[in-house]
Amino acid sequence: MAINAYGAYTADAAYTGATTAATNVDKSVLGKDDFLKLLLLELKYQDPTAPMDSEKILTQTSQLATLEANENTNKALETLATSLNASLQYTGISAIGKIADTGSNGIVREKGEDVDFELYFPDNVTTGKINILDKDGKTLKTMNVGATESGVSKYTWDGTNSGGESVDAGIYYIEATYTKADNTTATTRVGLYPIEAIKFDSGTTYAKLGSNYVDFSTIKEVTGK
Repeated sequence: MAINAYGAYTADAAYTGATTAATNVDKSVLGKDDFLKLLLLELKYQDPTAPMDSEKILTQTSQLATLEANENTNKALETLATSLNASLQYTGISAIGKIADTGSNGIVREKGEDVDFELYFPDNVTTGKINILDKDGKTLKTMNVGATESGVSKYTWDGTNSGGESVDAGIYYIEATYTKADNTTATTRVGLYPIEAIKFDSGTTYAKLGSNYVDFSTIKEVTGK
């Protein structure tokens, strides 16, 4: 027992943990200690007139040593996996502020629904055009972009083509060309965003791209601005 900051007695953490661990032991699995106990009992109660063959004892001892080595290897691999996971998390933190490429500029259109998407402009935009393409690269519709500050901007496509006809549900692709304040042109597309934040949840690292968090392991490339 221990005394907390308010003077009350509390259960000792080590004692509680030990009790819990003891309670949670899987009795259906034999460990190296169990095999050693069995070997000692076998030696203790062997027939004095017909003692156990020394070769059999050596075989069982060798099996015990192999079992212990396997357990040690498993523990080492678990420790290594934990270290690698922590290393990946720190790698994610160092990527904040860099540009992530998800590897696709595709959006999904459900039947009869509008599609919201986001584009990242690294520079201030004076004018621009957003092209919505089908799977063959054909431009279905063009949306005009007015003066826009650098950063991530949100847009909505109503799911129609240039003729005002509703297109089928499916995957479509977004690209944009724009003019910067210095009158030079540049391009951008869906799938390219700065990493604004990193979140850890249940052992998985997530990166904030635009307004969404995505699994860091699904990002195809990370580059500087």
